[in-house]
Amino acid sequence: MTEHTPHVPSDSTESDPIAASLQRLSKKIQLIDSAVKALHQDRSQLETKIEDAQKRIQHILSRLPEQSDGRQLNLLGEPATPTNPEDDNEPTTH
Repeated sequence: MTEHTPHVPSDSTESDPIAASLQRLSKKIQLIDSAVKALHQDRSQLETKIEDAQKRIQHILSRLPEQSDGRQLNLLGEPATPTNPEDDNEPTTH
């Protein structure tokens, strides 16, 4: 098996562009690495939010009456305002 030996430039003018390219690539890799870490963190936060929303939805669904129950249920837990049959919800135009 042959071993790969890196190319050693004969003068410093040949290595300068290569070193500059390596430096640019190194910076780009660091930026990409930072972006990937940020995306992982964002995804984790979004997954947590989705799980919380699913729990809230499941809680609301568990409070729903059965199909045979004809009563209305206040799902938000707010006090129910009595409906006035005389009020037809028509705006007045005085």
